[in-house]
Amino acid sequence: MDGHFNNSNGNLNSQFSGDSQNGGPIDYHSVAATGQLAGHPGLPSGVDVAPSRTVYLGNVPADITPKELLDHVRSGIIENVRLLSDKMCAFISFLDKSSALLFHSDAILKRLTIRDNDIKIGWGRNAPLSSVVLNAIQRDGATRNVYIGNLPKDISQDQLIQDLEEYGTIDTIKILNDKGVAFIHFCSILSAIKVVTNLALKNEFYADKKIFYGKDRCAFITKTQQHNAAQYLGLAPGMEHLVTNADREFISSTLLQQSAAAAAIATTAGGANNLGNRTVYLGNLPKDIKVEEICNVVRGGLLQNVKYLHDRHVCFITFIDPIAAAQFFAMSQLHGLTIHNKRIKIGWGKHSGPLSNALTLAVSSGASRNIYIGNIDVENPKFSKEELREKFQEFGEIEQINYLLEKNCVFINFTNISNAILAIDKIKIDPDFKDLKINFGKDRCGNIPRQFVNTK
Repeated sequence: MDGHFNNSNGNLNSQFSGDSQNGGPIDYHSVAATGQLAGHPGLPSGVDVAPSRTVYLGNVPADITPKELLDHVRSGIIENVRLLSDKMCAFISFLDKSSALLFHSDAILKRLTIRDNDIKIGWGRNAPLSSVVLNAIQRDGATRNVYIGNLPKDISQDQLIQDLEEYGTIDTIKILNDKGVAFIHFCSILSAIKVVTNLALKNEFYADKKIFYGKDRCAFITKTQQHNAAQYLGLAPGMEHLVTNADREFISSTLLQQSAAAAAIATTAGGANNLGNRTVYLGNLPKDIKVEEICNVVRGGLLQNVKYLHDRHVCFITFIDPIAAAQFFAMSQLHGLTIHNKRIKIGWGKHSGPLSNALTLAVSSGASRNIYIGNIDVENPKFSKEELREKFQEFGEIEQINYLLEKNCVFINFTNISNAILAIDKIKIDPDFKDLKINFGKDRCGNIPRQFVNTK
């Protein structure tokens, strides 16, 4: 892996622009119906073939740490990551080309941003795996994550760094003191191999410790990825967890097809600059419609914000994920969107820009615009629907309050996920709510559209 790269941002825009020179505009109706772009002449032949297993990232903050960079990667097992701070760039080498292609396309679609830096995405020079790494993977399932067990419960991160940093640059350390276990991610599989092979022999403190390989944190499937793959596969709502049991290569292929479809849908209707847009425009809305009624027809992805302009009878729906936005746009064009027997106009709103790092982290931890409150005393006037609305609207506009008396719980949906995050932080320290169960609930707009549920 060297400093060579091919910047493909512009190429991807042209591939997905759907211009007439590539055979005419993409039919997003067929994309919505099939979830893929089979045979479209505007796409490169074999959309699942990457030129390299190494992705180039430019305009990276000069002082970025491996952890900060790799927190943005959830597409497959990494063989090696190299940071060139003087050139403000990095190279991430995956074990396989399919994982590299998934990260590459996802980073472009979502306009990867780190500390307000727009990251340039390209390809690094392709190189084969070294025989040492390949043999360790085939023999032991080697990864860059080292598991160490039988540790004393007072083991410190400083001691682990002191003992292990000679083997290579460390990405993260996670210690489970109560279990006497630590997971140390290095920046390369080769460094991890050296630890597993030599640590117990060179340092007697580790002679009786269990030392082997753990799972690469960058290969874990996020909830958003589960949802997208489940939607593509036509799984019923609530069955997204089945995706985690599927083959990683199969999931990568599924997500890649969805990413390509989303890019095609967004750029066909809105031009190349619309790539990664998460905001869909709804026009011609009935005069007296409520925000709740609008959300009742929105399906396919978690929402960041619902902005309803009453006087103009329009609404802007901003999804968390651009794939969900593109899918909703295409499905609405294909099947039509009707409220109060009135056909709604569908378009793209002003480009939303990328999701902030803070919101990305919050969503990955389960945040939504819906708050669940359980163990409510329904006889207490403090918890009446009216009192709850007055209490919670201090934090932002409320879309819906769903009171389930028989289950002694309530769901409070905000129009903006940031307001829900603020509310849940504040309400947990409110004396009136100290004995109640409080957590994020599911955003009903994230349910899979009925047209995608496989009924066979």
